Amino acid sequence: MNWSWLQELLSGVNKYATAFGRIWLSVVVIFRFLVYVVAAERVWSDDQSHFECNTRQPGCANVCYDHFFPVSHIRLWALQLILVTCPSLLVVMHVAYREAKQRKRREAEGENCRRLYPDPGKKRGGLWWTYLLSLVFKVAVDVTFLYIFHRLYANFSLPRVVRCAEPPCPNTVDCFVARPTEKKLFTYFMVATATLCILLNLCEMTYLVAKRCWELAARRQGRELLSKPTGCHHCAQQKN
Repeated sequence: MNWSWLQELLSGVNKYATAFGRIWLSVVVIFRFLVYVVAAERVWSDDQSHFECNTRQPGCANVCYDHFFPVSHIRLWALQLILVTCPSLLVVMHVAYREAKQRKRREAEGENCRRLYPDPGKKRGGLWWTYLLSLVFKVAVDVTFLYIFHRLYANFSLPRVVRCAEPPCPNTVDCFVARPTEKKLFTYFMVATATLCILLNLCEMTYLVAKRCWELAARRQGRELLSKPTGCHHCAQQKN
């Protein structure tokens, strides 16, 4: 499979990210996306076919599997990865919109026209808000999915045996989960990486807001210094 499109896309996201954003992107690509594609997807590939119950009643195993595992881990992780990476694309699209707007202005008014954005990729104005809201959205997605996992599977744990009495089972039957220990380890790993990504996003949000507040305070202080009269001018006024 040709992954050149993914490389170009990630390079664009990495170009406009802060240091925390680059670390977040590395964690998502290496410890979440690649682990999902290379290992986790194979672990859950035979999940339902190897879910066995100690009864031959037709449909009992399917009903019990649906009762205890209403949504597959692997599908939830896929949806989580898609939603958590989409906000970064909005930042790239916003920068592309700025560059296209500047290019149209240059074509209409010539090469010597005033530039709308000195640096289209610099996080100022609307791009700053787009970047900040993308971080908020990514945190919300990861927190929401961790809560869903916790509600569906208590303490993110997978039991070896579950007891099921759902119809059409003739009585309470024991059902056995395939490779529960391996699945539990992968679940803990994915939860840990999602938590790490949340912390990185929170650090990046704090950095962006603190840096912006510092710049505004420095700009305000500079204006106050310029508005104050100089010492020589003040002395001249006293002599007159």
